[in-house]
Order: sequence, then structure tokens, then C-alpha cells
Amino acid sequence: MVASLTQMLEELKEVFTPTVAKAEEDVEDVEEDEDDDDEDDEDDEDEESVSDQYDTLRAQCQETEEGKHLLHHYMECAERVTKAQQDPDYANAEYKEDCVEEFFHLQHYIDECAAPQLFNHLK
Repeated sequence: MVASLTQMLEELKEVFTPTVAKAEEDVEDVEEDEDDDDEDDEDDEDEESVSDQYDTLRAQCQETEEGKHLLHHYMECAERVTKAQQDPDYANAEYKEDCVEEFFHLQHYIDECAAPQLFNHLK
């Protein structure tokens, strides 16, 4: 009985051995594919070096008089919230201020200012 069990295990081993050998060949193929991907990454780095014109336009809009005003309100709010969070009783406070409204006013203005100019700057 032990001999038949050993023989059966040897047969199973022979059945699975080619599968393992094939997997090793696949690993080599994957390593070759990864080398090809490295070349593609170099091309991507060239593309990433170009700055996004929309980000530039948004920064310019933020520097306008209206943008500075809205940014100032947002920063004041953020400062108030930070000070309030440092208070030991903040966790039990009935009202906790956030700056969502100020943030959205600022972002809405910047987007509204930059969007019409965007297509003039694209190639």
C-alpha cells in the first residue's frame, strides 16, 4: 500500500512538473516585458515635464484682486478652525466651524476665471 501511494505521488509530481517549468518560462517573459515598460516610462517622463496650462491659468487667477480677496477669507477661516481645534473642549463643542463654503467660493471663482482662457493656450 505504501508503494502504491509513493507511486501515485510520483505520478502526480510528473504531472505538475511541466506546469512549473512553463511558469518559470513565463517569469522570464514577464521580466523581458518589464524591460520594455522601462523604455515607455522614459517617454512618459518627457511628457510629464510639460506643465499643465490650466494650472498656470488657475495660479494667475488666484493672484487677481478678487482671487486674493477670496483666498484671504479662506485662510482666515482655516486659521480660526485651527485655533478652535487646539481648544481642549473642542471635542464637546456644540458647533464646529469648517471652511467648506469659503473653499468652494475660491475654487468656483478660480475655475470660472481660468476656463474661458484655457483653449487659447492649448496647442
